[in-house]
Amino acid sequence: MVLDAESVIDRRRLKRRLTAWRIAAVALGLLLLGALLLNDPNMVGSAGGILPHVARLTVTGVITDDRKTLELIDKVAKSDQVKAVIVDINSPGGTTTGGEAMYDAIRQLAEKKPVVAVCGTLATSAAYIIALATDRIFVYGNTITGSVGVIFQWAEVTDLLHTLGIKVEEVKSGPLKAVPSPFEPIDEKGRALTEEMVQDSKAWFVDLVAERRSIAPESIPGLTDGRIYSGRQAVELKLVDQIGDEKAAMEWLTKQRNVASGLKIVDWKPKEESSGLFGWFFKSMAASIGLSAERIANIAGEISTTLKLDGLVSVWHPATN
Repeated sequence: MVLDAESVIDRRRLKRRLTAWRIAAVALGLLLLGALLLNDPNMVGSAGGILPHVARLTVTGVITDDRKTLELIDKVAKSDQVKAVIVDINSPGGTTTGGEAMYDAIRQLAEKKPVVAVCGTLATSAAYIIALATDRIFVYGNTITGSVGVIFQWAEVTDLLHTLGIKVEEVKSGPLKAVPSPFEPIDEKGRALTEEMVQDSKAWFVDLVAERRSIAPESIPGLTDGRIYSGRQAVELKLVDQIGDEKAAMEWLTKQRNVASGLKIVDWKPKEESSGLFGWFFKSMAASIGLSAERIANIAGEISTTLKLDGLVSVWHPATN
């Protein structure tokens, strides 16, 4: 009986220890979750967030109408912990409306906080529109920028359809409905309409440059023709402000906008949706070939976006022969 009583006591002690360890594990898990949430830039401003900092917004790849990014900019504007914003740009441009929407959002942001742009390899077309929205534009000497203007492209496949023996029939409510169309050569009225739209958007873009940069566009060689410039040329022509990187941008914010020195730069990114088991498998496969899932997703996303660019486009890419 003594042995049985001791066994019962030992079991109770063991059970209490296991319970204590379980409680400790749960508490540790909650602490880790809390730490992750507090260090998630998307949580900053909604519940106090992390310490005061400078937010970094990244603009990369092809620019389109991006609701998540616009919502993120609004969150940055409302965050009391964000003392300034760096817009990190490396993009050839994209849709004109995508650039316009980002421009408007950043202008509203700049009414509340100092905002600067730091441009990498490319900051052309719609990406340059976004840079124009900031208080100061920093570039590298070899950054490619400019390409002020818009294009409207479509494929005309009538000869191919004729070769394949395919005939497209249609009934239109008016002669300018669905013009331009890939299924018929464009006539004079259709081309005149398309050129009118392009020139209207070009005038808007050029006027934006004139207003934001306080320059006469016609005095800048090639500006109204849509040419590109190196960072050094752009500084000389006053299309951007100075040669400099993120460090130079921070120094300017400290000296000119009284932003406290030594603040940490924190990346703010749109919240990613959970990808479940498939997402885990995708990331594992990507890691097995030495690539990050994010990199593969970016490549796939850019290809997909490029294929479905519709409407007026403000984008630059080198010509291929």
